[in-house]
Amino acid sequence: MEIALLAHDSKKELMVQFCIAYCGILSGHSICATYNTGRLVSDATGLKIRNYLSCRQGGDQQIGARIAYNEIDLVLFFCDPSLSDKQDVLEIARLCDRQNVPFATNVATAEVLVQGLKRGDLDWRDLVNPKKGRA
Repeated sequence: MEIALLAHDSKKELMVQFCIAYCGILSGHSICATYNTGRLVSDATGLKIRNYLSCRQGGDQQIGARIAYNEIDLVLFFCDPSLSDKQDVLEIARLCDRQNVPFATNVATAEVLVQGLKRGDLDWRDLVNPKKGRA
């Protein structure tokens, strides 16, 4: 599975702690992230992460393009609910809805999805979207 990680600034530490807790599960999958989130998670966990640009430079749009091409299987985007501009979250959510990509915006939902990943509940993504031809 290809997992994308994104986090607003105030949620980056939560993403790091989440990835430390679930490193064993995440290590069996390909992970990509926006630059700052990916660097922090990789430094803390040792996970190999393909980093895109930071969100401010368009990294969320780079990941969005991969979602649009159905190359992402799971998105964890830890959002700060106090931010007034949530356009980045809405765009990623819209793309995930279009491609039927499981999407978590908080740690509670992310835990459910990662546990489902461990159990094989998301294996249908491999059936619907075979890896052949995927980046």
